Order: sequence, then C-alpha cells, then structure tokens
Amino acid sequence: MMVDAYRPKTLAEALKIRNETDCLPIAGGTDLMVQKARGTGLGPGFEKPLLFVGHLPELHRIEKKEGYIHIGPAVLLSELLHNPLISDTFKKAVALMASPPSRNLATLGGNICNASPAGDTLPFLYAADAELLLENHEFERRIAIEDFITGPKQTDLKPDELLTDIIIPDINFPVTYYKKVGQRRGMSLTKASFHGLADVLDGYVEDLRMAFGSVAPTVVRSRDIENSLIGESVNSLKNRYQEILELYEPLIQPIDDARSSAMYRKNVCFNILKDFLNYLEKNQGDII
Repeated sequence: MMVDAYRPKTLAEALKIRNETDCLPIAGGTDLMVQKARGTGLGPGFEKPLLFVGHLPELHRIEKKEGYIHIGPAVLLSELLHNPLISDTFKKAVALMASPPSRNLATLGGNICNASPAGDTLPFLYAADAELLLENHEFERRIAIEDFITGPKQTDLKPDELLTDIIIPDINFPVTYYKKVGQRRGMSLTKASFHGLADVLDGYVEDLRMAFGSVAPTVVRSRDIENSLIGESVNSLKNRYQEILELYEPLIQPIDDARSSAMYRKNVCFNILKDFLNYLEKNQGDII
C-alpha cells in the first residue's frame, strides 16, 4: 500500500512535520528498504508516512569544534572515508562495511538509529564516548550513545525527535585496534567485532577502551573493567588474560542464528581480546 511522504526543505520544517505527523525518518534507507521488502515486483511495505531527511544540509556536515568532531547523521559512509577529520581506526571499520554502492547511500545516522547489535560503526562510537544530539521542534538534548540504544532495534528516540548530530571527542589514541569477523572481509553481516583504544605512557596504561559488537543485545563496553586495568603495565596485562576473560564472560552473551553459533561467537571474542592484549604489549603506538 502506498503511503504519503514528506521532503522538507529545512531542518526546522522536518521537526515541525515530525511533531505533527506519526512518520518514519529516512535518509539512505539501505537497512529500512531491506527490512520492509515485500517481494519481487512489490514496493516496500512502510506502515507510516516517510520523512526524507538525507538531503538536508543541516544534517550533512563534518566539522571540528571545541575539542569535538561533529558529524551530521546524513553524512554518507563513503564520505567518512575521505574526510581528514575522521580517525584512521574509524575509517577502517567503515571501509569493511557493505559494498561501495551501499556506502555511497548509507548514512552514519542510519547505522546508529537502526540499533542493530551488529552495527559496524557502533563499537568505535561506544569506545570513543560518542554522544548524540536529539532535537524536537522546541528542545534539544544530548545523550551518550550507550543510553540511546536500549536494545536490538530499540532506541530512546522520541516520536517527535530527530537525531541531528553525532559528537565524538577529538582524542588521539596512540594504540588502536579493530577486528571484524564475518564470512568475508567486507560486504557481510558481522559475526563479532571489537574496537580497542589505548593510551600508554612509559609502558603503563593511561586510558583503555574495549567494545565488542554483535555478541549481546547491545554493544558490550564495561568502564568498570577498563578502569580496573588503568595503571597496569602493558607487559603484565597478558598475564591477567584469564581474569579479564572471566570479567567479560557474563557480559558477552551472543545468540545462535543463521550466521554462527553463540559458542563460536563467544570463543571468537575471547580470542580477539587475547590478541588485543598481546598486541598492546608489543605495539604501544601503532594502528592495526
């Protein structure tokens, strides 16, 4: 069944429509078109009017301001790969997403709001302490990404709100590590992923971030575990591997599905964690 669609000229107009209409925001639509597909020869089955926002200039920018990188939610994944403000470690995750044609249509905001446990940008955004700006026609609020995504396909976005900004602290981590496990290097859904960020001074951990994707209802990141490792010698971390594994064990709870078994995913995560700790010992200022 055909539904109405709105194509506002400004963000203010989009927020007004969002306030007055029960509509579905859409930018690139690469996930939504698949989710709502009805079969060959049939258009997608959207139950609500569509609110197109991907063309709005207010949502299509990348800029550095007051110690933060601000990324508009309508920025294409392909644009992230070519912007000098985007870190190399984030670019590595984006480069392994989907195919080039999909990256030329898919947006960062869509990957966030889709709230898939397998969202490829999410482990980095969690590890980097990203925040999101949400706006309605009257107010705006800033929320940590881990508070925004509440479960698989579930977010804290209110019916009258739009995501209008992704805000990432502009912090340089000397040690960065990214690993994605899929059936192919790219263009496939993630079975498990990991993003590690670390700052090491004179052989001791100053800052440490570890985020696991696709192995729980939401991205797994534990500040308590990370904080317990601050101040440790990087040379001693691998000796604490079993202890660290046991701390993460109850948090990493993957499911069985068509792509992999839960046991496989959990074992992969633990192997990646061990590899990261070994890498951290050997490379205290490199990117992998």
